Amino acid sequence: MSLILVIIAFALGGILKGATGAGAPVIAVPVMTIFFGAPFAVAVFAIPNLVTNIWQGWLYRHHAPKGPLMLRFAVAGALGAGVGSFMLAWLPSEMLMLTVAFSVLAYVGFRMLRPDWVLVMHKAERLAAPMGVLGGILQGAAGLSAPVSLSFLNAIKLERPQFIVTISVFFFAMALVQIPLLTVLGILTGERFLLSCLALIPLMVAMPLGAWLARRIAANAFDRVILGLLLILSLRLIWQALAG
Repeated sequence: MSLILVIIAFALGGILKGATGAGAPVIAVPVMTIFFGAPFAVAVFAIPNLVTNIWQGWLYRHHAPKGPLMLRFAVAGALGAGVGSFMLAWLPSEMLMLTVAFSVLAYVGFRMLRPDWVLVMHKAERLAAPMGVLGGILQGAAGLSAPVSLSFLNAIKLERPQFIVTISVFFFAMALVQIPLLTVLGILTGERFLLSCLALIPLMVAMPLGAWLARRIAANAFDRVILGLLLILSLRLIWQALAG
């Protein structure tokens, strides 16, 4: 049953990524964390994260925003992911569960409270490095950079193609650091690598469906469904972590 739920989580994550260009780990990682723990969740999402963002980054490569924003954000994210990977190896499982849960709650809360917050580009370029490092640490330690990375890029109000290529390069840079470190630290084992490769199937199959739905469902309605699901998942993680 737990395996079926993980497959469904990857499919839902694929729908979200296809519709918005990002967000797949926001659904898949908490579900896997509930059943298998944060190290398993981060490891199994590693290959889908790398492959899907290479694909999206290549498709939207001609839409890269001008200026240093994308490069600063990606390089800083890679550095943060390295730090976060060591935290994943050393921190207790309950602390990692709570990190995932509160990261999701922070993302949901920000989206609900400040949906129209706008960050002008020259300020965003100055903030790209610290936001990238923080997002990378969350990605490495908990598999979820969304509270920082998606909130930061959403606030800049990039056009959808610019948003997709920027977030794809960010995730790609983090994966280049994260995957070797997870392997060296013994978190990305051979079995988990195989599962990670297999997880690509529901994710990639669902992404075109997400793109199709994005053209037919109101963005506000889609957001409310996703935020409601994330709220339930985060509360479930907190309960599980505190119950031991």
